[in-house]
Amino acid sequence: MAWDRDKKYLTTGDISQLCGVNFRTVIRWIRSGRLKAFQLPGSRGDNRVAAKDFLRFLRDNNIPIPEELAPPVLRILIVEDDNRMAQAIHRALKRKGFETMIAPDGFLAGSLAATFRPAVMTLDLKMPGLGGLQVLKAIRSMHGLEAMKILVVSAMPRNQLDEALAAGADDVLEKPFENKDLVEKVSLLAGMQVE
Repeated sequence: MAWDRDKKYLTTGDISQLCGVNFRTVIRWIRSGRLKAFQLPGSRGDNRVAAKDFLRFLRDNNIPIPEELAPPVLRILIVEDDNRMAQAIHRALKRKGFETMIAPDGFLAGSLAATFRPAVMTLDLKMPGLGGLQVLKAIRSMHGLEAMKILVVSAMPRNQLDEALAAGADDVLEKPFENKDLVEKVSLLAGMQVE
């Protein structure tokens, strides 16, 4: 079933499909007061349920949230050769609900960008072998990855950070950084509202 995540109100038919139950079961939930609903003016029994009330009902009754209504998990590719730094970035982003994968070098970064399909890539500029700037230029030339955002996370001098921006990075974050700054920049690039 194709589903509009921005839908504000659901019908009893919508809910019965999402939960895999008969629509009469949904009507019983409404009549018993377990599921908050309202009737459309001038209709007989045509109920609507606010999406937020339906989600609350699911949580209150320990019913799994249907995949169609679950918020999308945003993927972040962490390109960092220093394992401690990579793990620190991973932990900070994981706590905020992001799904992460780590690429310890530029070669793997290109492969994972194409298969993991992240919304955002964090990219260190100073790496052995294929450097961050080369990775950035390669990613920007890859078909199908145009929408992926790139956040350069590096301790390199400002002129090199500016060079990365000119080469196609969407933003930069200087090391050392605060976790809240990392999460905020990644969230903004991923199109999420920052709390």
